[in-house]
Amino acid sequence: MNRLAVFDCDGTLVDSGGNIYAALSGAFSDHGFNVPPPELSRRVIGLSLVEAIATLVPNEGRDSHILLAESYKRHFQRARAEGKIEEPLFPDIPELLDTLERDGWLLAVATGKSDRGLSLCLDCHGIVDRFVSLQTADRHPSKPHPSMVEQAMVDAGASPETTIVIGDTAFDMGMAVSAGAIGIGAGWGYHEAHEMLDAGAVAVADKPLDVLAILEGSREHLYG
Repeated sequence: MNRLAVFDCDGTLVDSGGNIYAALSGAFSDHGFNVPPPELSRRVIGLSLVEAIATLVPNEGRDSHILLAESYKRHFQRARAEGKIEEPLFPDIPELLDTLERDGWLLAVATGKSDRGLSLCLDCHGIVDRFVSLQTADRHPSKPHPSMVEQAMVDAGASPETTIVIGDTAFDMGMAVSAGAIGIGAGWGYHEAHEMLDAGAVAVADKPLDVLAILEGSREHLYG
């Protein structure tokens, strides 16, 4: 079986928290809702959009959640059209991807972004073609449901035993566990290390290249 590394996007590959909060603030303000504080908004990054908003305003009905989600999309798309979207790669992510590929890993993405949003993000950095599978909220239930990882494994010809999921939230780690894969927390992102460990991460990397040391410790299991 092939070895597969599945990456989350927001908070793992790219630092997009500022863009997300700006669009969220605009959407909530448009419809007269109190804007949630940044520390609370960070808690839902990684969920699919409607589910994230439902978590922030649980007392509102589904229609309001969808309305806010559509407004969020408009704010985000307007900011992108105006050149205001910045989604920089975290330091050392290119080197991590290079090293994994040299070591024979296939790469994939599983994200709460839409197909369009993910493609624009990865295209901006010239890395979209590096991933053999791109799984988004457009075609799957929200994390921590395992569907995105399961489809990525099918696309890559990988098994749960030879698949790792690298993500910065408890949702990512729950997804990994549900898929039978190994979860490695991205400590440079938006959730705390203890939350990822509680959700099933085998370890949390403080920096992207620390992932390599964690994999070395799991060499017997992953490399056969």
